[in-house]
Amino acid sequence: MRCDGSSMLGVYISIPFCRAKCSYCNFASGVFGGDRLERYVERLVAEMHSAQTRAEAWQAILPDRVDTIYFGGGTPSLLHPEQLQKIFRALQENFSVARDTEITLECAPGQLADALLEALPQFGVNRISFGVQSFVDAEAAAVGRLHTGAQTLTDIARLRAAGIENINVDLLAGLPHQTEASWQVSLDQAIASGVPHVSVYMLEVDEDSRLGREMLTGGQRYHARAVPDDAQIADLYLAACERLAAAGIAQYEISNFARSGWESRHNEKYWLRQPYLGLGMDAHSMLHGKDGHPRRVAATDDLTVFLEQGAQHKSTMVDVNASLEEAWFLGLRRNAGLRLAALEMEFGAEGIAAYRPALVACVDDGLMEITGETAHLTAQGRLFSNEVFERFLGVAP
Repeated sequence: MRCDGSSMLGVYISIPFCRAKCSYCNFASGVFGGDRLERYVERLVAEMHSAQTRAEAWQAILPDRVDTIYFGGGTPSLLHPEQLQKIFRALQENFSVARDTEITLECAPGQLADALLEALPQFGVNRISFGVQSFVDAEAAAVGRLHTGAQTLTDIARLRAAGIENINVDLLAGLPHQTEASWQVSLDQAIASGVPHVSVYMLEVDEDSRLGREMLTGGQRYHARAVPDDAQIADLYLAACERLAAAGIAQYEISNFARSGWESRHNEKYWLRQPYLGLGMDAHSMLHGKDGHPRRVAATDDLTVFLEQGAQHKSTMVDVNASLEEAWFLGLRRNAGLRLAALEMEFGAEGIAAYRPALVACVDDGLMEITGETAHLTAQGRLFSNEVFERFLGVAP
């Protein structure tokens, strides 16, 4: 990977605390006491102060200038204003935060306290991502969500009154009891709300979630028998693509849709392999290495370990072949696709040539198209993206 050390840095801050654990969730998050959240913030602040030292140990380049900050979770909106202030103070002390930095905070509808809402603009938070999943109350309740559709719309109005217009709504296709008609209700509500960004995910069966385990082993507690089958989920996803496009909310990545100019700048860093620093439990980083090879870094996913010993990072050098694979399956997530000439310039013509058979096969199968010197997924390819990406693994010479 080319690196001149001049790239702007994205910062991801993990807040793995929730008021309730959703049945489909497989993230390293949970319901923990407030005393642990306070201790967690202290650890986060200490981690920021040691970031440059740790980057040196990883033989990685840590850019000083930051232009995106993303609070993910968990439910970061559970933070108190005083805790958020400590985090932002540490960010300002250790990084040069650009004036136009995109600062996103994930939020659970119905859990945005007045005091926090008042503080957000003061700290520069200018983007909110709501984990709505469904505007149909029965569907949300079936997976452990605590909000109603009405609460979501109220919170969106509260944010706008506070001057925050950049709002994302997450929707999940494949929830228990979800039907084509109820899915249209959620899509209609998201569009009618006027939010400029919508993320659409398809439910995945994962043995690390309670719902996933029940789907694999049987049972009724988490409504596994009411989950739509794979074909139905695929139809829901395609319906979302069509409905959102018709409303002027264009797809720009497999799971992300935005009105023009409202695309997520932070998420673009992941797909374009730009440097980002993860802070907190189970946070991941990607930094350019001083030797030209990227470094991927993962923190512990154990809260007790994090609170007692810190993040306990594991650093891995990404060699040329692995970087090339990442360039394919990350770049192809974007509707804009990959410029083949740019790949050849970065990795060499010989390395790219090895992927030509996979490219041709994907085109023949209707999963990809090549327009000029740009390769991109078709609508069908985005639906079966994991199958496409598997074809690009283990190919590099």
